Amino acid sequence: MTEIILNGAVCPDDWTLVTLPVRDEPVKKQAGKVVVMKVTGTEAASAEEAAQVVIPAGRVIVPLAVWQHRKDELQPRLEAGELGVWLESFEPLEALVESVDAINRFPVIALNFPKFVDGRHYSSAVMLRKRLGYTGQLRAIGDVLRDQLFFLNQVGFNAFAVRADRDIHDALLGLKDFTEPYLGTVAGQDAPLFRRRARGA
Repeated sequence: MTEIILNGAVCPDDWTLVTLPVRDEPVKKQAGKVVVMKVTGTEAASAEEAAQVVIPAGRVIVPLAVWQHRKDELQPRLEAGELGVWLESFEPLEALVESVDAINRFPVIALNFPKFVDGRHYSSAVMLRKRLGYTGQLRAIGDVLRDQLFFLNQVGFNAFAVRADRDIHDALLGLKDFTEPYLGTVAGQDAPLFRRRARGA
């Protein structure tokens, strides 16, 4: 069984992450060199791609597109508390919100970081916690490394699926890399540090 960091501890992961079929996308080149045209994809999976996804028994976290296109099939599993959902970094939270009557019906929401440099889901986490009032497990998946954990925790993540080639116990130490956050956080410090500390004379 794989392990995750949950609420500050390493523990077994009893959720299965369901993924979409891999797309064959043409690589754009210029002067014989590969050019990175975008940080991540921009197009959600189609109904046909969602239909191809095999969903195992037990607790599963499915892509947003699979939930949207197969909602009638998956609704009983949501009601049983066995269904979570995950979003790509380009997928808007509005699409998730519009797909369910109450956001807290999902016991797990995972946000994918396809690359270390793609930080869009930091904002998504804040919106889920502060604006939408999400109280369940908010999980970071994808290119999740020790250097990110402290900051991810500050914006509302409480679960981390650390990249498979990294030591999860070493990554856990990243939650304590700093003694105090400088900015206001979702994790308990609303005011920035300069407002929390009295200025000297």
